[in-house]
Amino acid sequence: MTHTHRHNHNHPRPPSPPRRDVWNAEGDWAQRAEELLPSERLREEVERGLAHGLEAAPSIADRTISTFVRGELPHFAGETGTFLKCPFIEDVHDVGDAEVAVLGAPLDAGTTYRPGTRFGPQGIRRVTNLFGTYSYELGVDLREQLNLVDVGDVFTIPANIEKSFDQISRAMSHVVERGVFPVVLGGDHSIGYPTVRGLAPWVEGNVGIIHFDRHVDTQETDLDERMHTTPWFHATNIANAPAVNLVQVGIGGWQAPRPGVRVGRGRGTTVVTVGDVERVGIEKVAEAALEVAWKGAEAVYLSFDVDVIDAGFVPGTGWPEPGGLLPREALKLVRLVSEPGLAGLEVVECSPPYDQSEQTSLIAARVVLDCLAAQVRTGRLGRRAATGARRAWGPRP
Repeated sequence: MTHTHRHNHNHPRPPSPPRRDVWNAEGDWAQRAEELLPSERLREEVERGLAHGLEAAPSIADRTISTFVRGELPHFAGETGTFLKCPFIEDVHDVGDAEVAVLGAPLDAGTTYRPGTRFGPQGIRRVTNLFGTYSYELGVDLREQLNLVDVGDVFTIPANIEKSFDQISRAMSHVVERGVFPVVLGGDHSIGYPTVRGLAPWVEGNVGIIHFDRHVDTQETDLDERMHTTPWFHATNIANAPAVNLVQVGIGGWQAPRPGVRVGRGRGTTVVTVGDVERVGIEKVAEAALEVAWKGAEAVYLSFDVDVIDAGFVPGTGWPEPGGLLPREALKLVRLVSEPGLAGLEVVECSPPYDQSEQTSLIAARVVLDCLAAQVRTGRLGRRAATGARRAWGPRP
């Protein structure tokens, strides 16, 4: 049998084999070989990333970087697997055809103790392979009822938290501007500031914030920077996100820095402890939290830190704290505060490197699913059909 070899003359052959009389023969050869390798596919990848992933925030000097990950870099982000295996939108300019968009914010530059939350979006998406789209208790099937898509991860800059904030705000703004409900998979809790900064300009009025956490996260700086302990100091500096509409549920334990407590007291935030939840009950806490968050506001944003749940159930987090809510308590609270409708959701501080049997990722995913299902059940979501020529979930046009 005769084989015919076709040579592509646009791609030169590697240099001659290494000389054996040179002590670094292989290293010398490899350096020369690299010079002859083509770069066409890399250039195509960069061009596609900029076209489909949106140009980066102005603070990013390397203009080959996009806002959303659409290529090889960064290596900790950009998996093609989607949340719940929902449809993927490659070109983020088409996100307006969706009603809900999942985006990852793989950042742990704001972590002050345990890193690893840059892998949170990856872990949460992966664990949803376990779930179906139908909830028995809630009577909701997201595949049938919700036009849900995944747009991938934001291109964050691990060594520069402020540039990462700019990228996250730009990504958030791109989604919200088009009337799409954002679901942000963190990432450490420092992302609470840039997400609200990206959301607030598109709300005609004030934004209330319901914040589930064991920690107040209201101090101005930590270790001389804006970190995951500071998002609500800076978010509530935004003109239409006043601190009086910030409700913090689950606060307590031995990791609530006093500078943050002083800020919250001075600004008039509302703090609810786990003991308060036990004393007055889940329904009353949800009712009161909604009343405070919605007072004079046009929209409410939900920020859920997985460490609000007792550390025995969420080992994979940056600041595990014993004595938190039980998972069923937290999920019921999420459903109740979601029912009137939200402007967006973030789930933060899921750190897969510290997780056991993916149980923290499982709970983080359930928060997203229950939040969306509660809004579908009350008719707040599930009303926008896809019209583009693509694979879609939800109602038909």
